[in-house]
Amino acid sequence: MAHITVDGTLLEVTEGALLIEELLHNKINIPHFCYHPSLGKDGNCRMCMVEIEGQKRPQIACDTPIKNGMIVRTKGAKIDQVKRAMLELELINHPIDCPICDQAGECQLQNYYMDVGLYESRLSTPKTHGQKRVDLGANVVLDQERCVLCTRCVRFTQNIAKTNELGVLKRADHSVITTFPGTQLSSPYAMNVVDLCPVGALTNKDFRFHKRVWFLQSQEAICNGCARGCSLFVDHHKEKYKEEVIYRYRPRLNVDVNGYFICDAGRLSYKNENACQGVHPLIRGKISESEYAEGKLLKLLKRHQGKTLWLISSTLSVEEMVRVQQVARTYGSFVSAYGALYEDVSFGDTFLKCSDRSSNGRSLKLLHIDASEGYFETALDEATLVITVGRNDVDTLDAKGYSNSVVIVSQQPLEACEGVELFLPMSSHMARDGSFINIDGRIQYSACAIPLSPDVKPLLSILANVLNDGVFTCKEVWEHHLSDRAPFLDVSFENLPIKIDL
Repeated sequence: MAHITVDGTLLEVTEGALLIEELLHNKINIPHFCYHPSLGKDGNCRMCMVEIEGQKRPQIACDTPIKNGMIVRTKGAKIDQVKRAMLELELINHPIDCPICDQAGECQLQNYYMDVGLYESRLSTPKTHGQKRVDLGANVVLDQERCVLCTRCVRFTQNIAKTNELGVLKRADHSVITTFPGTQLSSPYAMNVVDLCPVGALTNKDFRFHKRVWFLQSQEAICNGCARGCSLFVDHHKEKYKEEVIYRYRPRLNVDVNGYFICDAGRLSYKNENACQGVHPLIRGKISESEYAEGKLLKLLKRHQGKTLWLISSTLSVEEMVRVQQVARTYGSFVSAYGALYEDVSFGDTFLKCSDRSSNGRSLKLLHIDASEGYFETALDEATLVITVGRNDVDTLDAKGYSNSVVIVSQQPLEACEGVELFLPMSSHMARDGSFINIDGRIQYSACAIPLSPDVKPLLSILANVLNDGVFTCKEVWEHHLSDRAPFLDVSFENLPIKIDL
């Protein structure tokens, strides 16, 4: 460790580390464009200038290793003048189109400009213009005039995605970011360049001009697209007289799982959540009231006691699986996860995407839920009622020759639901909280519970009403059913996330 003084404050930092890393770690505001923790230093924007006692001229913090006893100044008339000059160079050819820019409200250039306070332009020559609305492919649109040439996007395609589609072409103030001739941005992680861009040069075609960011509310969640379980920010908004709508997913930093990035498939999966709105319970294809439909479920369980098969999905949370088991024990039912594990070799890669598309498949084994075909067929032969949870398997049941009563508890009804005994909607993934175990054995709690359909209940509430035991929340499930159960004996709800042995 080393001790340095920054703006009169003594800090204990790591000796030899980059100065900008320790400044940001200690929440000291230091302007920067080209530096990013996942991409490292580049030193081209010169915005992170600081004064270091003993040095003749200001130094860039992104390329200055820390030495014990350093005295650093990030504020003051002299260094502010240097930053103002660097920012003026960045703005020489920048268009003044903040009112129509998608990045407005999240733009680092705007923030730095307001900090510096340079409000008068000294430019007497015409601005150099670049191309606007350039479709790079993979849902990314480029505005060359807004670009500050930080090269974050170029370094991402070179060092992270390793697809090398982007580069800097031309020279001097005519330099622009673009794709190489004959190529398009086609990486399955391409949309991460939008998050990396500190200004509005790279924008998300899917989100472009849909919603101003200051209207959006963000909640933390876990992606359920595959077994990786990437951390997300879910940005949503409810307009007056309208339903809540999710507008985008953004990656949330999680060094143990996904780092700073997510795949494009996971990023665009928010559309599945919006499609779950406007769902009503159905009894033999006819719309019913929620309370009556839940009462119907309870009557069916009692009528078919000892002869009910619960067929569950691997997308259910740990808490939901445990509660299904509790209901099954109460009514002498079978629980099967046959067909719930889903492998997609074409989807997986060596970075973040997993071939295992079951977001919580590891919990099935830990909770001793049988997924074998033999157990399923044995249970199906004895069952007079099948309840599918989180999935719709009418075709599978038909293929096995099952012709008795079927209940579907799912996020979204399909055409097959019209012919079943009962369809009971449950809240979708982002509308209910829960814990999920990823491919590495890390238990993560997704606290996101956006009221996409206020009249639709989460599965835990539906099961609590069936059991009538007052256990409605994830925390209550951990306290009542998981705290004394292997392999969760040393795990409490309060210390999630935590890694366990699979």
